Order: sequence, then C-alpha cells, then structure tokens
Amino acid sequence: MVSVKWGILIIVKISPKKIKSVSIDPIKYLSNVDAQLARVIKAVGQYSIKVRNNAFQSLVESVIFQQLAGTAATVIYGRFIKYYNEAMPIPIQILSSPDTELKSKVGLSSKKIEYLKDLSSKIEDGRLNLDILPSMTDEEVISTLQQVKGIGRWTAEMFLIFCLGREDVLPVTDLGIRKAMQKIYSLPELPKPATMLAIGQPWKPYRSIATWYLWKSLSKFTSIG
Repeated sequence: MVSVKWGILIIVKISPKKIKSVSIDPIKYLSNVDAQLARVIKAVGQYSIKVRNNAFQSLVESVIFQQLAGTAATVIYGRFIKYYNEAMPIPIQILSSPDTELKSKVGLSSKKIEYLKDLSSKIEDGRLNLDILPSMTDEEVISTLQQVKGIGRWTAEMFLIFCLGREDVLPVTDLGIRKAMQKIYSLPELPKPATMLAIGQPWKPYRSIATWYLWKSLSKFTSIG
C-alpha cells in the first residue's frame, strides 16, 4: 500500500493472500493496493490501451515523435506516411529515400533521418530481427533495441508497452509519469527513479497499466494510446 502523510512517502508492505488459479483483474488489483491510484483509476475510467502490432511501424513512430510536441510530431508523421503513398514503408524504401527529400517534403531532422536509416539498415541486413523480440525478456528487448542509433531506454520501454503489450514496465525517466506521481502523491518535488520504483513496487506485476493511468491523469496526455 502506498500513502503520503505530511509530505512523507510511506510504503506499507501487504502480505499476499493465497490466490486461486483464476485470472486476476489488474484494475481491481491496483485499486486494492494503492488508494491514491484507485482514485485516479476511478476518475479516468476504463482501461483502453491501444497496442500496435507492427513492430517496425512502432519504432518508426517512436523515433519521429521523440522530443517533439504531440501536434508537431503528428503533422510530421502524417507527411511521412503521405510521402510513401499513404502506407508505412518497408526498410528498403526508407534506405533508398534521398535525405534531402525527407528533410524538405517530410520535415525530418538530419538526426532523425540518420536514426531511421540506421534502424532500417539493421533490419535489412539481419542485425536486428524484430520477429524474435516477443520471445525476449524486457531487459533483453531494451538491450537489443538500444543498439540502434537514437533508440534509448525510454523508447525501448514505450515499445515494450505499446507494441509488445508488456504489463510490468515503469518508465522512470518519463517526465509525464514524474509529474503525475508528484501531483497524485503530493510530493514536494519531481520524484527521482528510486522514489518512483518504491511507489510502483506494490503495482507489480501491472506497472504498465498503472503507468497508463498516470499518463491519462494529465490533461496533455488524454490522446495517448
């Protein structure tokens, strides 16, 4: 159980009960172990995450959306799809696209073009096999994706949540999650990773679901997956 009293974070361990071999409702579970999160869940409503099944598309989207405001990123992504005749390109198409056109017609920066072409190159020559990622552990997926230029831990964690549908990911470097935690738990400052992990400990093994609710609790993230 997580609670905050007089600005002090208190983590209370709850002894797990014996669970019968039946499916657990993650929403009820999270509501039971965290009263503050339960209020967020009630306010946000039904859990309705949108999981993307196309791994390459998910990574391309992540690279394009990096460090951009949602509206600007959406416009550039729309131009990107339009450039390839309203369809997600395959890696070889991206590799054969002139950098000058990706800059002038799509609006991609030189760095993002480099990242997209490095991703496409690694897939095309077999150094990155997206088909085996679902069989890997979370940390193995993160380590594998970080071999691509421009893909760091945060991008890999977004891939785990929104493409592979992993339910126990807590992105502690995400500014939105930090702001949501500060607000919900009345913390005096933005929480550091250690504090975030402590708050999220009772949420296991459903930290991704709790994360989604934290995003949804912020007005600027209402349109997120």
